[in-house]
Amino acid sequence: MERVIAEFIAYLHESKNTSQNTEISYERDLKKLLRYLQEQGIDDFADVTEIDLQGYLGEIKRENLATSTISRNVASIRALYHYLFKIGSVQTDPSESLKAPRIEKKMPEILSVEEVDRLLKQPVLATPKGIRDNAMMELLYATGMRVSELIHLQLSDVNLQMGYVICHDTGKERIIPIGNVSRNAIMQYMEHARGFFVKDKRETSLFTNCSGRSMSRQGFWKVLKGYAEAAGIHKDITPHTLRHSFAVHMLQNGADVKSVQEMLGHSDISSTQIYLGTKVSKMRDVYMKAHPRH
Repeated sequence: MERVIAEFIAYLHESKNTSQNTEISYERDLKKLLRYLQEQGIDDFADVTEIDLQGYLGEIKRENLATSTISRNVASIRALYHYLFKIGSVQTDPSESLKAPRIEKKMPEILSVEEVDRLLKQPVLATPKGIRDNAMMELLYATGMRVSELIHLQLSDVNLQMGYVICHDTGKERIIPIGNVSRNAIMQYMEHARGFFVKDKRETSLFTNCSGRSMSRQGFWKVLKGYAEAAGIHKDITPHTLRHSFAVHMLQNGADVKSVQEMLGHSDISSTQIYLGTKVSKMRDVYMKAHPRH
């Protein structure tokens, strides 16, 4: 059964182009299922019934796991059996009746426009580090890209003349426009700061650490935390906070959901619609102040 799981994960990687995080999560979930089935005396996925899977689901629910974790376990099991059915290893799919618990989508932490402005004013532009940090934060807020996409940007991914960057996400790529503020910040970085960090002309990463190597997620997170504290912002800020703030501010200022979805790289528009919450709230405030029969 362990071999089957390994083959399934390899199939996801090669045929579905899944992310490493997804593969790790699925493998962990399925190995947990495997241990449960073995305790029940089951040593072949083809012998598993709907009742067996319902029993397993009941057991993990009793562990008081997060709803999202239980839902992901259900997705992992369904994906495995869809694969087994496809290759003919099982004749029926016992996972069809599994129902994932409903996940309440919570509005992520965001910064106000004023807080973003305070944050982006913190880097000292008289130093190479300040110029680099300013360019990174301005670009993250200008595009809403993921921090993993930001730190993996190459020099060839930026077109300052046309005003756009190319983001790469698990085999896909998308073009995101950038405004004059972030474009000028990158230009200043390229002209006055990047050469201070990068001594190896073969290095193609756009942003690097002080040693001239590609910036890490943890490195940028520390940079951002430091500036948030200096700006007196006491919210729990992560690099994703700027992504969330970008989405909300765009929608509040009239951008359509479809365009924001494309810029964020969401495959499902429902992932973008969560940001509409604050827009609806703002519209309600306007309505209550303006409508004569509110």
